[in-house]
Parts: sequence; structure tokens; C-alpha cells
Amino acid sequence: MTQVIRRGRQALRLSAFSLLLVIGIPGYAETPIIDDDFRAYLQRAIEQADSFTDEYAAEVWLVDMSQRLSRYVKDEADRLKMLRLVHKEATRTKLDPELILALIHVESLFDQYAISSAGARGLMQIMPFWRKEIGRKNDNLTDLETNIRYGTTILSYYLKIEKGNLSRALARYNGSLGKLWYPERVMVRWERYWMTQ
Repeated sequence: MTQVIRRGRQALRLSAFSLLLVIGIPGYAETPIIDDDFRAYLQRAIEQADSFTDEYAAEVWLVDMSQRLSRYVKDEADRLKMLRLVHKEATRTKLDPELILALIHVESLFDQYAISSAGARGLMQIMPFWRKEIGRKNDNLTDLETNIRYGTTILSYYLKIEKGNLSRALARYNGSLGKLWYPERVMVRWERYWMTQ
């Protein structure tokens, strides 16, 4: 009986995945059919995606977000690595992964090596003083995992300080507490581009 259920779930998962590949993602009319190389990258990404509740959830989320991100990050392997890390670190800090994608969209436009005029670095634009603050002065802030871990940890800390007020936490993250332009910008990107149902 268990094998029958397992086979049924696998067939359902594969058919749903295949349907996504053929018809594309709603709202993305130009979604290309995924080639074998991308399928292989995706399979490896799913195997390494330990922050998902099951393989089906990993497949659906990674395919969906990868198509959305393809406009900014052309290399499939780079996209999947970034998405896996965003999901892992957002989940670890109890943040919505799509919110983190929206924040990265605003902060760096997905440029891993972005440096702001103020000296903030990487995807989530981490200020170098944070390394000294936490006693890790040799951390590389352009390393994807390091940058995303810092950014999600900092935002979750600010969310705690602000007692769950996301707008104020985002303003703190940007250094613009008391102003609404930055939280609004992140929330618009979240709602229009990254948010799933």
C-alpha cells in the first residue's frame, strides 16, 4: 500500500512538474520549455534543497522562481544556487523567501558583486561594519551564502526589534527609519513580481 501511495505521489509530482514546463508559469507568457541541461541542474538543486518540506514543493518553487529570476541571472546553475540559498536562509530566520528576493531585487538587482556608494556589498548590500560587529572581520561579503545569511539575519533581528512591523524593519535595514520610500519599494516588488499565492 505504501509503495502504491509513493508511486501515485511521484506520478502526480512528475505530471505537475511537466505541466509547469510545458504551459509555463502563469503571467509569464514567454516561459521557454526547459531543456535537459536545466532539468539536470534543477534535479541537483532539489536534492540539495534541504529547507523544503518535500521534493514536490522544491520542484514547483525552484522552477517558478528560476523563470522569474532568469531575466536578471542568465546562468541556470547560478540561479538555482542563489534560490536554494535564499530559501534556506529565509526559512532559517522565519522570513518569506519571496520577500528576500524582493529585497535583493531592490538592493542589488541580483548583482552578487554590487557595491553601493556607501560601501554596502553583495546581493543584500551588507555594510562592512557588520563583520567587525559580530567578530568575523575576514568574512567575504560578496560570497552568496555569507551575504544572504547576514542579510536575512539582520532583517529578522530588525523585525524582532520592531515587534513584527515589516515596514519599520525594512526601513531599519536600509537605514531610513521613519521614511516609507524604501519599504514601499520592496513591498511593491514583492507583490508584483515575487509573491506566490
